[in-house]
Amino acid sequence: MIEAPDLKSLDGAAKDALILALIERINALIAENAELRERVAWLEAKLGQPPKTPDNSSLPPSQGHKASGEAARKPKGKPHRGSHRELHPDPTRTFDVRAKHCPHCAADVSTVVQTAAERYDRIELPEIKPDVTRVVLHSGVCPCCARRFKAVPPAGLEPGSPFGPNLRAFAIYLRFSHAISFERLSRLMSDLLGVEISEGALVNILEASRSAFARQTSLIRARLLAGTILESDETSMRVGKRTWWAWVFHHAADCCFVIRPSRGKDVVAEFLGEVRPDYWVSDRLAAQLGWAAKDNQICLAHLIRDAQYAIDDGDSGFAPGLRKLLKRACAIGARRATLADATLRAYAYQLDAKLDALLRLTATSTAGKKLQDAIRGCRRYLFVFLASRAIPPTNNGSEQALRPCVIFRKVTNCFRSEWGAKLYADIRSVIETARRRAVGPLDAIISTLKGWPLAKSPSATG
Repeated sequence: MIEAPDLKSLDGAAKDALILALIERINALIAENAELRERVAWLEAKLGQPPKTPDNSSLPPSQGHKASGEAARKPKGKPHRGSHRELHPDPTRTFDVRAKHCPHCAADVSTVVQTAAERYDRIELPEIKPDVTRVVLHSGVCPCCARRFKAVPPAGLEPGSPFGPNLRAFAIYLRFSHAISFERLSRLMSDLLGVEISEGALVNILEASRSAFARQTSLIRARLLAGTILESDETSMRVGKRTWWAWVFHHAADCCFVIRPSRGKDVVAEFLGEVRPDYWVSDRLAAQLGWAAKDNQICLAHLIRDAQYAIDDGDSGFAPGLRKLLKRACAIGARRATLADATLRAYAYQLDAKLDALLRLTATSTAGKKLQDAIRGCRRYLFVFLASRAIPPTNNGSEQALRPCVIFRKVTNCFRSEWGAKLYADIRSVIETARRRAVGPLDAIISTLKGWPLAKSPSATG
């Protein structure tokens, strides 16, 4: 509270100054009140908006709330044939067991012709113990020159790390594919394999593998840049006490990850260099647009979720029709292998005409109007996939490639060092590329440590 001055003691000039100060204060309060009213109106409007869910936004499914199901399961309408485990294609050994006596009358049946009546497998793990090779290099004195000599170590058994490529690949696989901490990994090696490896030794194994994975990743990047299509996305990672970003660039049988402290265009520019692919598939993040030499394809799955949010917000004019149109476009994209080029061109014409009609409608909610403006800005990038069968209509492939990175982030809280983040990106590049080429992750890691290229899948296309 401000105490009121004694007006009787003030002369005319002082009263005039007081009046002017009060007017200035009143004007400031009026402006502040208008700003607060506007803020309250915005918050009240926000309270009326629908909640963000995995169905109407990019919120991950793990953060969605599932409705409670019925307590009792409904009986199946149509029973199906039971499934069974397939027999192993290459068993270690086979026992052909023939009956010696009849179970009914105990007669000798060993000479009776018998046919196979039943086959089954019994699967067991062999005894797990380390395979340790002791190398003893002998030395002596040359009788000719009287100088000392020492035996040359066998190839592949040179002095250095005591751990072979298989064991090192196993440690790398468990660390980066299953997000096992160094403490638990050291204990696992001791309990499961009988090999004592300290946490420091595990770190040394990872650090020693950096050059091998960097070399393999450079080959993957070169193959990607030699193609005509790139797909990309990004997600956050923690490096030290800062937020970095894991980027994925991929297409077909190759996938490359980079982790950088930026979410901007500089990361894409660094990855591409002077190369510009013909087509680029991404969401609407500005940093991922404008890199294609010919055209961009916007992720339709993102727009379908945005349309659902506008529907939840009450839009009945524009969003329902857009959602139906985009889902139809995705369905056409899934059938492109069976459609002729002329049919695809006809579909593209129909989709463009229907989109024109939708854009002439009036959206009935704030979210609907915002979505309509966004579609007007990116409409030329919606149906590019109909012009090339190799372009996907969504960016789901990028999100699926990034999913292991998100899981690793949640389990381990990421990295303490920058070189650890760089190594993780290179290892993810190798493992994801191997998966697309039908190569097992351990085989891919061992091949990389030995300097071998990844096997190429016969179905892989550039």
